[in-house]
Amino acid sequence: MINARFNHVNVIARDWRSLADFYTRVFGCEFVPPERDYSGPVFAAGVGVPGGALRGVHLRLPGAGEGGPTIEIYSYSEMLPAQPTAANRPGWNHVAFDVDDVRAARETVIAEGGSAVGEVVDAVLADGRGITWAYLADPEGNIVELRAWT
Repeated sequence: MINARFNHVNVIARDWRSLADFYTRVFGCEFVPPERDYSGPVFAAGVGVPGGALRGVHLRLPGAGEGGPTIEIYSYSEMLPAQPTAANRPGWNHVAFDVDDVRAARETVIAEGGSAVGEVVDAVLADGRGITWAYLADPEGNIVELRAWT
């Protein structure tokens, strides 16, 4: 096993500024300067995208503290078509936030440009703990899970 520590997760957005504003406004993520602007042959070789260039920002996730992990939101200068939002699509699936009230938070996400993917669900897990959760999509179709232990 390698010695590893989680650092960040990346989201590629059609409009990185708008999506970063959504996560800052809705979830309280905090901007970690500076804005990033990457291009050139070394960058293109590293990401495997010939001529690749991207711009974006890191946002510190809420509740993680000063040195905690970030979500980086970038846009490439040339983008492939977006895939439809679907919980059963292979690959990284969603980011999750613990909230006080899933139903109220769900309404806020929708009011701020997100959309429903599933319904709010109340469940009891095999270990007896209760949980309320829901899947939504951010304004670019990335799945966001909201959850609260009951």
